[in-house]
Amino acid sequence: MAKKQFKAESKRLLDLMINSVYTHKEIFLRELISNASDAIDKLYYKSLTEKVTGVSKKDFYIRVALDKDARTVKITDNGIGMTKTELEDNLGTIAKSGSLIFKNEEAGSAADGADSKEVKDAEKAANKIDIIGQFGVGFYSAFMVSKNIRVISKAFGDPQAWLWESADADGYTIKEYEKEDVGTEIILTVKEDTDDEKYSDFLSPWHVKSLIKRYSDYIRYPIKMEVEKSRRIDPPEGSPEGTEPTYESYIEDETLNSMVPLWKRQRSRITEEEYADFYKDKFGDFEDPLKVIHTGVEGVISYEALLFIPSRAPYGYYTKDYEKGLQLYSSNVMIMDKAADLLPDYFSFIKGVVDSPDLSLNISRELLQHDRQMRAIGQRIEKKIKTELEGMLGKDREKYEKFWEAFGLQIKFGLYDNYGAAKETLKDIVLFYSSSEKKLSTFGEYVSRMPEDQKYIYYATGESIEKIDKMPQTELLKDKGYEILYGADQVDEFALKMMREYGGKEFKSVSEGDLGLEESEDDKKKAEKKAEKYADLLGEIKKALGGKVTDVRLSKRLKSHPVVLVSEGGLSLEMEKILRQMPGAEAENIKAERILEINADHPVLRALNKVFENDKKKIKEYAGILYDQALLMEGLPIEDPVAFSNAICKLIEKTA
Repeated sequence: MAKKQFKAESKRLLDLMINSVYTHKEIFLRELISNASDAIDKLYYKSLTEKVTGVSKKDFYIRVALDKDARTVKITDNGIGMTKTELEDNLGTIAKSGSLIFKNEEAGSAADGADSKEVKDAEKAANKIDIIGQFGVGFYSAFMVSKNIRVISKAFGDPQAWLWESADADGYTIKEYEKEDVGTEIILTVKEDTDDEKYSDFLSPWHVKSLIKRYSDYIRYPIKMEVEKSRRIDPPEGSPEGTEPTYESYIEDETLNSMVPLWKRQRSRITEEEYADFYKDKFGDFEDPLKVIHTGVEGVISYEALLFIPSRAPYGYYTKDYEKGLQLYSSNVMIMDKAADLLPDYFSFIKGVVDSPDLSLNISRELLQHDRQMRAIGQRIEKKIKTELEGMLGKDREKYEKFWEAFGLQIKFGLYDNYGAAKETLKDIVLFYSSSEKKLSTFGEYVSRMPEDQKYIYYATGESIEKIDKMPQTELLKDKGYEILYGADQVDEFALKMMREYGGKEFKSVSEGDLGLEESEDDKKKAEKKAEKYADLLGEIKKALGGKVTDVRLSKRLKSHPVVLVSEGGLSLEMEKILRQMPGAEAENIKAERILEINADHPVLRALNKVFENDKKKIKEYAGILYDQALLMEGLPIEDPVAFSNAICKLIEKTA
């Protein structure tokens, strides 16, 4: 029989389909099962619109059969089948889609019969049927794993069946064939293994079952396969003591797919246990989700989404290797395992699935076109997640704080990331520890508690809440009854500086040079007198420190501590510490503008002044000790720990 040439532009185009369009060879199984589902959809649609008798949805199936000896994979369906002409048109012409033609023709038929109630009713029922394949190239993915492909098909209403066969990209043959039932069989002869590829995996029942579960679990018709199982046979009564049980193998017809996605079921009939079981099975977690978000939209852009907030951060979540993304389905067929574009980074903790018939897929159905549909779905999902988090924060604070413990760091990264682009989105769901409330607080709650005379939202950052609470910089603010927000994560200082303000109130670090506090005229005059009195001493200390600080001055914030370091400018002391720890950081080039403040009412100042009056040369030694003390309290390294230790010992000797 003469071989017919493919009608596409040549072997080169088919080579492109096989070698470039699909990145994963396992995709062929998804594509062929999707085609089988399409064929059943077409026959079911015809039975609705043309009132075909003897066709029942419960009788439809897709069957997969493996033969290791013959190295074949067979996919069978009892759908509409193909005539000889359709085999030539659909399989002989690359990139011509029978499903797309069918879809367009039926849309036209419905329009022609728009006034007919009968047609409208049928169309309404058929609208529930999504034709998956619209590009006409999915079938050719089978060439990636096959050295020979046979397609046996008998079309509905056609007495003759046909065999289409191709062994390579050069062409194909078609001949008459004996087949009783309507439908299609695709028989792939799998390639031999190579050093690079183990094609025999596609003959393994376990591997094939896992691929079907992954990609085609929600195909609406049962996907069946004969599976070998084993059962135990206990010894009959009266057998000699010690007789071991025997085992026998048997073949069982197993349905491999669940068919109806949980997200397509009526929400009011889904139990919390069903949601939890789905989540744990789908995403490999051992704990129930903290929250379930089941949402959907119908309209210009339609989708269903089933989203989960885990109870704890997954292993490796806060590492660069963690991959975010939702599982993406198109008409119940999985397209991507991790569609990252559907989630902003600050909501990357969300796990779940999105199913939409409106996606603009590329030709391989493996990648998405970046278009307004994807952006619109992503934006709506983002808004829904935010709304649900706000609801949890307002109605179930305990649960929200558990969420915050696991994923609050990621939200705070979102405040800072991309120059604060998302801070308006996230500002009302952020929590920080409150110095006065001794618990987590929102910015809104903080502002609502502010005294009338307080101008700023004060915050302090450091290694831990306990250490921050003991910082000398917080003394005056606490004494005035002002609340301070504590941040013990490295990102906190950056995030709060990026926030700038909330509700018209500017954020201000307790370590800034100017705390912006109002002073009475009497206090100002007293401060000016003290500054004048100790001006020469302070100047000498600054000179002794040799450029380590930009200024030395009397402190207005200290109450009991003798000395403290504060900063001015864009780089804070906390930011300096964090940036110095980063890989590749040039520590000598990362330095905040430091100011040494000395407590005007502390005995140490009066002692220094006596030393200054008697022997100015000793000020250099004492200035170094004070500066190193301030560094240690701030959590910064001192330049020469040995010299600092020796200086302390000398002081002890003098007082002994």
